[in-house]
Amino acid sequence: MKVIIDASNVAYYGKKGDDKPKLSNIIAAVKALEDEGHDFAIIADASLKATIDEKEKYTKLVDDEAIEEVPPGNNADHFILELAHEENAKILSNDLFRDFSDEFHDIPSKRFPYSFNGNEIAIGDAKKPKKVKNILQNICEEILLALEKKRWEIYKNKEPKPFTPLEIAKEAIMRMDKSQNNGVGGKIEGIFSKLPMFDKVMDMVDDVESSAPYIIFVLVHPSNYKEAVKSAGNISVTIADRLRLPKRPLIIVRNDLFMKPGTFELNILYSDEVEDESPFNVEIKINPHDEIFIKKNSRNIASTIAGRLGSRKFPFVAVKPDVILENPGEFEIFLNKNEKYNKKE
Repeated sequence: MKVIIDASNVAYYGKKGDDKPKLSNIIAAVKALEDEGHDFAIIADASLKATIDEKEKYTKLVDDEAIEEVPPGNNADHFILELAHEENAKILSNDLFRDFSDEFHDIPSKRFPYSFNGNEIAIGDAKKPKKVKNILQNICEEILLALEKKRWEIYKNKEPKPFTPLEIAKEAIMRMDKSQNNGVGGKIEGIFSKLPMFDKVMDMVDDVESSAPYIIFVLVHPSNYKEAVKSAGNISVTIADRLRLPKRPLIIVRNDLFMKPGTFELNILYSDEVEDESPFNVEIKINPHDEIFIKKNSRNIASTIAGRLGSRKFPFVAVKPDVILENPGEFEIFLNKNEKYNKKE
């Protein structure tokens, strides 16, 4: 492991009153890292040589390039953080680097704290990397963008509405027949309240899949999936009755990682626009920090893509760790042709 020693911070450890920063602290840190088999670099603020206790020894170490001084005009903390980022290195320092937390991601996971007991240094552990906010959405966004580049039409709307079966039916009706927008709410509510229970409705919609003129993908947060599925029959009958459709639309519920709990979106397509198979499968190369989390959510990623693409079946999503992707939040997307789709064509 590569470790950058924040020499000024280490040298000043335990300084009281008129005490000078200690070169021996830096040497103790070097010995501890060598004993643990780490590669290291010693980076010091240029001002340290003016205050260090053993100036001659320190100056020789600088002249011999064992200690590197921060170039003039550079902020020492920023220089160390930037070097750690470029070299994917840890930092030995008790400095929290708060002034740079907006620029450098998850500094606590890169920093080894330490303490001294006499002349002996005890090096602590860096904190576990934080999960990158919205990484699932970021991955889905990249997959959809890659599909668009291959000239596939993607449903992009991400303006969710409050989730209830009634609101799903109302939204579908208003989109499918804008001319009936006015005064639609009360009429729909009346129809919806008179419909039979779900198990009876399902008997009425057994023939929908082969004959429905419309396919409605209901995009919901995973926490709302079961309720949406349970209400699918009622929603289908309500829409067909209100719009006087000869065949009831098929309702396909998809978990969608862009949706927040208690919200939904609709992707409404003519049946002949819907793909039986996803044209591409997906390979996600991921950093080791996020591997388990992404694997656990791979089916939700596949569901999100299927709903936005308008596919009856999910793409296969493979998640593979990649040592080149070392930082939390890093990933790469690859699309692979689906052999089943090609055979259909």
